[in-house]
Amino acid sequence: MTNSNNTGTCQSNYVLAINDTLNVLSGKWKLPIIAAMSENRNRFNDIRRAVPKLTPGMLSKELRDLEMNGIIERQVHDGQPMTIVYELTASAKLLSGVIDKMIEWGLQHRDAAFRIETSIQP
Repeated sequence: MTNSNNTGTCQSNYVLAINDTLNVLSGKWKLPIIAAMSENRNRFNDIRRAVPKLTPGMLSKELRDLEMNGIIERQVHDGQPMTIVYELTASAKLLSGVIDKMIEWGLQHRDAAFRIETSIQP
């Protein structure tokens, strides 16, 4: 993390930026939904199947929140039957590097935690 004032504390705009990010992405399901959509799973049931244990009601709520925050766009295509597709916005696509780093860290952390757990067990 960059710190231009060398006082050992974050600048207030960094804290605000982190808070803004967490407000948009917080919760158990938002990042997994975004990750699923980045793999071209853009219809409701495709997203639901890609994210285990995500209920239809919770998916609906999270999609509305993500749309309200400019992370996804909901597109309705007329026809028989009517089709609804969700697309990541340009802003959301900027998260791909962040999500990749989170996956990398999570895999390393899980591996390290497993090694610690197995070394402690009697």
